Amino acid sequence: MSSPVKHIAIFASGAGSNARQIINYFKNSDRARVSLIVCNNPNAGVIQVASHSGIPVLMIDKKIFAATGYLDELKKYDINLVVLAGFLWKVPPVLIHAYKNNIINIHPSLLPKFGGKGMYGNAVHEAVLASKEKQSGISIHFVDEIYDHGAIIFQASCPVDENDTPESLANKIHALEHRYYPGEIEKLLLSR
Repeated sequence: MSSPVKHIAIFASGAGSNARQIINYFKNSDRARVSLIVCNNPNAGVIQVASHSGIPVLMIDKKIFAATGYLDELKKYDINLVVLAGFLWKVPPVLIHAYKNNIINIHPSLLPKFGGKGMYGNAVHEAVLASKEKQSGISIHFVDEIYDHGAIIFQASCPVDENDTPESLANKIHALEHRYYPGEIEKLLLSR
């Protein structure tokens, strides 16, 4: 007997490169699919990614998100797992409690180093380089009430070279994100 398809909502604020990888990974899966893109930025590239893939987009308002977590909308799409992929708003407690251990994030450093409020994108890579770290990487973790704090599910690392720039390091990190995030999402869903 086959198990029912798991439905994923991707929350994203930017270009959508991770969202595209995840959508493509699950495109032909009979176990899981990306059923909804949730976005807080009307100019985000992820909207075109969703449109190209025929996936509905839910544009959200900050006050409503904080108050309701848009739980009713997530229920309409039968969402089992919330995946943050470059989503820049803090997830409100109402959503965290409704989806306890079912919200995951990917962070562009080896947590607990270089996490917390304001630590995203190039700010992370600049901090890694300023600290003369020998390696950086990605951390996939559960989301709780504190930025970049929830239990770590998976980490992968890459060397930091002395001639790296924030941009070159970002390219290495994106390669790790694209390589590992979809598969780790699948492992998590199949373990349930």
